[in-house]
Amino acid sequence: MPVPIFTDMDRNLAYIRSRFNPCSDLVLFRWNYGPKLTRKALSVYLDTLVLDKRSNFFKHLLQDLVAHEVGDGTEVTPDMIIRQFSNHVASEESATLVDELEDVERLVLSGCLIIFIDGWSRALCFRAGRFETRQVDEPVTEPVVQGPRESTVENLKKNIGMIRTRVQSSAVKFNFIQTGGSARTTVAFGYMEGAVGQEALDAFVDRISQLPDADVLETSYIEDVLEERTWTPFPQFRYTERTDVAASALLNGKIIVLVEGTGSVLIGPTTLFELLQSSEDFYQRTLMANFIRILRFTALMIALGLPSLYIAISTFHPEMIPTVLLLAVVDAREGIPFPAFLEAVIMVFIFEILREAGIRLPRPVGSAVSIVGALVVGEASINAGIVSPSMVVVIALTGIASFALPQYNLAVSLRLLQLPLMILSALLGIFGLIIGFSLMWIHLIGLKSLGVPYLKPLAPWTVGELQNTVVRKPLKVLMKQSEARQTRSKRTR
Repeated sequence: MPVPIFTDMDRNLAYIRSRFNPCSDLVLFRWNYGPKLTRKALSVYLDTLVLDKRSNFFKHLLQDLVAHEVGDGTEVTPDMIIRQFSNHVASEESATLVDELEDVERLVLSGCLIIFIDGWSRALCFRAGRFETRQVDEPVTEPVVQGPRESTVENLKKNIGMIRTRVQSSAVKFNFIQTGGSARTTVAFGYMEGAVGQEALDAFVDRISQLPDADVLETSYIEDVLEERTWTPFPQFRYTERTDVAASALLNGKIIVLVEGTGSVLIGPTTLFELLQSSEDFYQRTLMANFIRILRFTALMIALGLPSLYIAISTFHPEMIPTVLLLAVVDAREGIPFPAFLEAVIMVFIFEILREAGIRLPRPVGSAVSIVGALVVGEASINAGIVSPSMVVVIALTGIASFALPQYNLAVSLRLLQLPLMILSALLGIFGLIIGFSLMWIHLIGLKSLGVPYLKPLAPWTVGELQNTVVRKPLKVLMKQSEARQTRSKRTR
């Protein structure tokens, strides 16, 4: 049951103390105003959130109500204050009116300064929070070679402002959701009206409305609610820290999700081909962009299937290897006590440990430790006769190929799929590898992201949308098609 603000200021003070006690950063400041300073008022704020003490809200409040610009406000009465703010008269410091004590508690925790006037059942709320946030800089997870170097930050409004600056259209809609739990995080989602698919938007709104009343601290919390299949290794959404990528996603009919306190932007619906694309594909010339895309698809196949292919061929199908290369492989494997499968498992395990160590260690030493560790462990393993040099080369190529993928969550999913494919290859050879890829293909065909097929436009086959999958058409062709879509969108609106 909501608790209304009391006309007795002491009762309001008792409620605030009961909710915040003991909080050393809570400031309860009593002050007097009016004729002979007989009128009482109370200001409430958290000293750790209201960092900017230059704004004197009490002085502005009183001076706005006197007839001249400079005055002490000694003639201000409660009736003048109630009439002024109840009628929303313009003031130097804008304030909103609060009617319930629960709202007072929430606003104080969000960095507001609340003023209670004795004898009035409402309170004045001033936006006084000054939060220290990271400055706009280059994205960390998406290094830029050519293109904008503007990254999102941990401030929700600033992120939306940067995206709106890039897409200056009234068709771009942003909606805000207040999550439950103790964190009470603000979540925003945006889309471009006329460009977004109605089915995808309806599915998104239906799922985001089922967001549990729990603490949401990062964008990945939202992903878990939105995805259709939780236990699939393939990501159904993609992330970005670049405002140009988020703006491009809006123009292409995607829905973006932003969360207060984190710089990651969630984009959906997402297909497998979009996970293999980078924004720099559109900043390069057509031939170079297509070459890089084909290189990424090759890296995808290497990261997924090279260890399994090596195990299958070396164990079951040595006749597929040229004679000279076969002799080199046999000579390198001479004296190795483990079969190829165990060799691969050992090296993949060591490589994953080195990768995690490089990520978790401080940045100045992380890269050095991972590189030196890989060289030392690889050389020591060969000299100790635990693994063959050819297996070290295969695992190294696999790891490097996974680094070539633009989306980290896709690279992680490939790491999870390596072991099942290696087991099938160790049991059935090439036939096991074919079975593994067939099962994976069947799974991908049935997978959807907000109702959109994961392999679109390949499955289902959509000829008109094949211009931006494995290869990219010239930008002038894509811009003409985009102009035609915008024209159709305006007509429908």
